[in-house]
Amino acid sequence: MGEPSEAASSPAVPADVVLRLCEVSKAFTSPAGTQVRVLDGVTFDIRRGECLVIMGGSGCGKSTLLNCLIGELQPDAGRITYKTRDAAEPIEITQLDEASLDRIRRKFGILFQSGALLNSLTVEQNVALPLREHTELDESIIDIVCTLKLEQVRMLPHRDKMPAQLSGGQKKRAALARALALDPEILYYDEPSAGLDPVTSATIDELIIDLTRKLNVTSVVVTHEMDSAFRIADRMVMLDRGRVLRIGPRGDFERIRATPIGQLTSREDKLINQFLNGLPGGPLTDTEGLSEFEQIIVAGNY
Repeated sequence: MGEPSEAASSPAVPADVVLRLCEVSKAFTSPAGTQVRVLDGVTFDIRRGECLVIMGGSGCGKSTLLNCLIGELQPDAGRITYKTRDAAEPIEITQLDEASLDRIRRKFGILFQSGALLNSLTVEQNVALPLREHTELDESIIDIVCTLKLEQVRMLPHRDKMPAQLSGGQKKRAALARALALDPEILYYDEPSAGLDPVTSATIDELIIDLTRKLNVTSVVVTHEMDSAFRIADRMVMLDRGRVLRIGPRGDFERIRATPIGQLTSREDKLINQFLNGLPGGPLTDTEGLSEFEQIIVAGNY
């Protein structure tokens, strides 16, 4: 298989949509042999230049969804179409062979939860790695690009340090510089605030906002840190047991968060309120009456 030459049966994608998910589903087999549907008909659009936050409780499908978006996992059903700036038609990434998918992945930047820096390389060498692997740029140009990317994340003074010499926040910023090396169209963040103190977390949030606006890059952030989510999001997606519970502008979720849970009438709004406010009791943690596979999802880490 190669890159599709046209959008085939896919409906027209608006010009501002960079990624479209349509009825995406994924199941795994539990240790007990039960089929667990971790994603169940996930459908939504990601708009060019926005910061979209994906959130939800443990086992809601956030990590699985992220892995499908970057092509590490193939959905069992559904379509994921990506509209690059230089493509005439949207490309269905679920239909690509590995070589074609690798070309598309070069338009992605990924900040992993741990940073995933190579400990044997300096900060500068980590940032240069994608450039040396995927381009034929002269070393003098690579040096200039590394300087620019490190300056963007305020890490230039640390370019010659090894990862072991960096703080947690510095590691995240160095990894972000590496994610920016190939000038991606989409930046994926996997729990960017995990393990950071509140001040460092706020600094990373400011960087996400700054890069999204100044570089016109699309940011997709998977997080369960609500303070961070409400700082950076233009829109938010709430997942529950593999389904999209709600998608909308940040203000919609702010209103639910601020409303006392006793004043909410729908289970959906109560579940969102419980999650956003970190309440121990409510529909999100109530497994009574759920089927076996639903209880596995609630207790799992998918």
